[in-house]
Formats: sequence, structure tokens, C-alpha cells
Amino acid sequence: MLVAWKRRQERVVDAFSSQIQYLISQGGASGRIALSAEPGALGKLGGTVNKLLEDLELRGAQLQDREHLFQRLVETVHDAVLVHRKVILFANARFLALLGMKAADVVGRPLTEFVAPEYVELVENNLQRRLEGESAAERYEIELMDPQGQVTRVELSSTVIDSSGEPALLLTALEMMPGAIREVVSQKPRAMATLDAMGESVITVDAEGRIDYINHSAELLLGQQLAQVLGKTFPEVATLLDENDRRSLGDPVHKALTTSGQLVAGRRALLVPANAAAERFVEISVAPLKFEGKDISGLVLVLHDTSELRGLTRQMTYQASHDALTGLVNRREFERRLQEATDSALSSDVGHALCYLDLDHFKVVNDTCGHTAGDNMLREIASLIKDAVRDSDTVGRIGGDEFALLLVGCPLEKARQIADNVVRSVDDFRFVWKDKIFNVGVSIGLVEIGRDSGTIEDIMNAADSACYVAKKQGGLHVHVYSAREEASARHSGEIHWLLKLQGALRDNKFELYFQPIVHARAGGVSGPALEVFVRLASENGQPAAPPAEFIRAAERYRLMPHVDRWVVQAVFAALGRGGLKLPPGRSVAINIAGQTLGDTEFLEFVVDCFDHTGASPTDICFEVTESSVVANLDHAQRFIAVLHGMGCEFALDNFGSGLSSFSTLKTLPMDYLKIDGSFIKNLAGDSVNQAMVAAMIELSRSLNFRVVAEHVEDQWALDTVTGMGIDFVQGFVVGRPQPLSMVPSA
Repeated sequence: MLVAWKRRQERVVDAFSSQIQYLISQGGASGRIALSAEPGALGKLGGTVNKLLEDLELRGAQLQDREHLFQRLVETVHDAVLVHRKVILFANARFLALLGMKAADVVGRPLTEFVAPEYVELVENNLQRRLEGESAAERYEIELMDPQGQVTRVELSSTVIDSSGEPALLLTALEMMPGAIREVVSQKPRAMATLDAMGESVITVDAEGRIDYINHSAELLLGQQLAQVLGKTFPEVATLLDENDRRSLGDPVHKALTTSGQLVAGRRALLVPANAAAERFVEISVAPLKFEGKDISGLVLVLHDTSELRGLTRQMTYQASHDALTGLVNRREFERRLQEATDSALSSDVGHALCYLDLDHFKVVNDTCGHTAGDNMLREIASLIKDAVRDSDTVGRIGGDEFALLLVGCPLEKARQIADNVVRSVDDFRFVWKDKIFNVGVSIGLVEIGRDSGTIEDIMNAADSACYVAKKQGGLHVHVYSAREEASARHSGEIHWLLKLQGALRDNKFELYFQPIVHARAGGVSGPALEVFVRLASENGQPAAPPAEFIRAAERYRLMPHVDRWVVQAVFAALGRGGLKLPPGRSVAINIAGQTLGDTEFLEFVVDCFDHTGASPTDICFEVTESSVVANLDHAQRFIAVLHGMGCEFALDNFGSGLSSFSTLKTLPMDYLKIDGSFIKNLAGDSVNQAMVAAMIELSRSLNFRVVAEHVEDQWALDTVTGMGIDFVQGFVVGRPQPLSMVPSA
């Protein structure tokens, strides 16, 4: 049986290799090559191809019968393949996909035309030395560049083959991924090593449906060695289940054999090995195997393990609904759960409660010890709050130092008790940072949720107002919402902000600050050079108001469109008169608030400012958040389309918390994506954030966005984001906000 099995596998590899040689000799469809994380895979295949070329004429009559099967086998290989002499002779679809080009645009051109400039000499010398039989590296890393200038780092391996009587190079490649595991197969017969080196799991069965071969990847997937599965049927070694309800999908081998080997392609399933090995998500394809005639002599099953991709998807889903710093649910997810509780209160007699929490001394810690200390304190406070509530309660971080509790099925008195427990826990807490000790307090606003509570915005505003009263009344840490009391407190406590903002707009009492944005790679000549921020000027020697406070008040009183108009007018005027000089090809980034995007007259105002100030649209990059665009989609689409057409650039700011709506935003002409700072903090030591940032970069590349990392505050974070392929960096490590008058001359 073992002898027959070896002969059978040699036929499988023979047909597979012959198919590739056939494609090469016919000048088959060209494709863009991505360098393989298992570079030996097709390199071994190249050696097999050379060996088998000697028998090509004898087997020529078999090629046409095998072509259909092994074309599909070639398509299942995710490694990129390239045949090169002085120019590219053949490239597979994977290579073309990475370049975003057609076969006609690649074949006939040297590989060096698709290589980043700094690697051209290395590639050119290596290819020449390998072709001439001289000593040269068989495997090395380079960077490929697509027509838009996007760079992909790959590992390239090469094998010398004979093509049409002349030496050529069979190159393989796959994108370099963090932590990729490479295994070089050696000391095996070439035919077996070829299949073993494939990244996909390959299983072959005979005409009776009994397994006669599995490659090394399949051994790992099934948790069994080849000798353990020989002669068994597929159901004896593994079961396929529906990934949603775990319903059995039956035996794919039996189905294919009873339908004359009809192809089953791309079926998604959950694979459960019979020996209790780890379950894996797979995509399975089944194809007939024919040899020396028309009858089916067996089947080839190819299983692609998608478990890692599913894991990343789950991580992205979790990250989209949770705060990266504390692990609590974020504002978006909290409001979703609050909406569910509000809906349930309308249809039942069960009441709920909402608590709005605001830390009392967070700013002191931040200002005294820095953001790292502030972040550590927030994490410890989050843990305290979580321990002080019931397991069924939801704790969310909804702002910088603001938290919220959703107490489902909780009467008012019980909610008050829980809120008091939280207050005591935080009051007893002492935050220690180096040689300093801080007392931290918390103010809580409490509101009942019932049939007459209104919208979630009404409920959140009521809890916020109650929290405001608790904070203003000092020793009263918990305050239950009362509409009359809150209205009075708000009016007396915040009316000065309305007067202050109106006076600042009237008397030009705002100031502009800037923070530099730098290229992550040397030699960058285009893109935003700095971002401007608006600050309220100090009065009578007193410190300027914290930006968060007057911005919050401006939003409450619907004054943000007026503030944004002041900023646009001031920046455009500085550019027009030469007071703000930018390096050639660079731009200045200006934030646009959600209220402003919804202002129907703002677009006309911006166009008029260009006309009156002489500022150039190419000098401006407007930053908008995902949530503000979604909330004002019609106005945003017109605003972005018109100004982008004039030459302005656009950046999607604070990206990361709204992944679910990105399908809408991808239709907008964006130029940059700014990854939210919460993903960048502690990036060097946080594998989840690294996976998220890598996924965002990959997504951006597919949409031709360039990527900006903000809140890069230390050298470790800078080195990490640079190594991951970020295009621009912004944060304390490259520059702190300063008055706009201090912008260096271009």
C-alpha cells in the first residue's frame, strides 16, 4: 500500500509541476508577486520543475487532461510566483493583486521597476549573479512599490530553472508579517517536499474515498501524522460543522465522489479533528484527480485555515466596542446598551438607572505628572468602579475622565446604594506616582429610566446635569436628577461661558496653536506639516481656560460653527499674507466640528475665504471625524467633494472607534487616516493594539489612504509605528503644541 501511495503522490506533484511548466512555456497570465512567509515552498517547487522538465515530452499527452485540475491547485497557493530572466516572463494573480496592475503592464518589464529605489541595486545584482551561477543569497527581504507609491515589505526567494532552453529564475514571495513563522523543509524527496512546503493543507483520497496522502500542513491542522490516517475515510479523521449552528455538513469526499467529482470550492466550515485537537475555521475546496484516462482516480482536498483571520476579526469587533485604555465599553457601545434598556423600559414595568461619573482631581494628576501617570490612574479607577458594582451592570468610559454605569433592572434606592459604594471606593483610593500621592474624588449624577424617560440623549443629558450639580455642591457626591434644580444650576453655573465665548468671538480673543506632523520615513515631500488648534486667550494674567471646557460649552450653545469660521479665517489670512510659511508640497491641518459640517452656509464661507485671502487650496488639509461625517452625511459629502475638487486634502480623524460605518466613508475622497491616539499609547507592549493598527494600515493601503499616527509620545512608540509602515507621526515625541507665531520658517 505504501508503494502505491508513493507512486500516487509522485503523480500528484508531477501533474502540479507540469502544469506550472506548461504555463511558463505558454507565457501564461502574468501576476504581481507577494513574497512568501514560507519562501522555501515554491522554491522547492522550482527544483522539482527542473527535474521534471527532462520527462516533459514523454508526459506531454497527459498535460491537457491535468490542466484543469492543477490550474485550480495553482490558484489555491497563496504564495506569489514570478519567472524572471532579464525581464518578467510570468507572474501569477497574487503578484498582480499586490501591484494593482494587469498582466500586460507587468510582463516584459524588469522586476527592479517595481522595487523601492533603495533596493534596486540589491535586486539587480542578486538576479544577475543567480542567473550566472555565482554565489548569491537565495532569500532576502526587499520592498515592492505599487503605482501609487505604496510600499509592501516582502521576503524574496529564488531557484534557477530551465525555461525554453535558457536559464531563468523562479521567484516566490509573501508579505512580511510580524511574528511570521518560517519552516524550511529539507532532507526529503523533492516531490514530497514540494507538497509539504505548501502553506495550504492538502489531502488526497483514492477512488474509494480512503486517504492516501496528507501534507505537513494537513498534519498540523488535523493533529495527526500521515501514518495515522492512511487508509481512513475523511469522517474518521475530522468532521465539518456549520460555523453558525454547529450542524454537520456531511462528508465532502462522499458528496464529490457521488457527483462524479463535481468541484466543491470555497465552502466555509468549522473543522473538528477526531482526536480532540484544536478546532479550526477552514475554507475547503475539492477537485477530481484524473490520470491516464478519463475516469476519476481520486480527489484532492485543499483546506485553507482562516482561524487567525477570524481571531483578528473578533479582536477588531471587541476593539470597536471597548475603550483601549481601560478595557471598559466605550461611549458608542454604552449608548447602544442604554438604547436597549430604554426600549425595554417602554415595554415592561422593569425600571433601570443611569449614573454619570466625573473624577474630581484628574487634571491635577495629568498636569503634575504627565499623561502616562493620568492613564495609569484611569486604569486603576476603572478597576475600582468595576469591583464596586454588580456583575450584571455595565461600566463604560465615555470621555477623558468621565465614566457611566448602566444598572439594568435596578430600582432607585438600590441604584443610590451602588453609587454610594462607588463613591466610597474612589474616596478611599490613593493614587501613588513616584514620590507623589493623590486623593481622587468622584461626583455622580443619577437618573431613573422608565416609560417617560425620553430618548437616550435626554437621559444622558439629565445624568450629566445631575453630576454637574453634585460637583458644584462640593461634599454632595451623588445627586439624583431633578429637572428644576438642574436647570437653575446650569443657568447660574454656565451662563458665563456663553458670555465669554460671545465676547471672544466679538473681540478676537482666540489664539492659534500648532503641533508639527512629520514624515515617518526620510525624504517625504508632501502631506500635512502641522495641525492648528484654537485656544481661548488668557485674561488679566490668569491661565487660559482648558480647551476641553470651552469647546464643550461651545458645542452646548451651538457656537462651534462660529469658532471654526474664526479658525479658518485666521489660518487662511496667515497663509495669504505670508505670516505662515509651509515647506513646498506640505499643508496645514484644520479640524472641522460636526456642528460645522451640518451648517449649510459653511462651504460658501470657506470658498469666499480662499477668494479674499489669496490662500491656496493645496495648502489646506481639513480633518473630520467619522462620527461627524456619518451624522451629517449629505452636507459632508458635498463639502468634501467640492473642496477636494478645488485641491484641498481631507483626513479622517480619530479613526478606530467607528469601524462599523467605514463602509459609508470609503466612498468619500479622503487622503489620510489618523489612527486614534488610544491605539498608539503603549503600542510597543500591547499585541492587541499592534494587531488593530496593522489591520488599519492594511485597510488604508487598500483604499489608497496615507496613515497618520497621533499621540506618539515616546521613542518606543515612534520606533514601533515607523516599523509598521506609518506614513506620518504626530505627538509629544516630535513636538508639543506651541503658539502659531513660533512656526519655523519654511
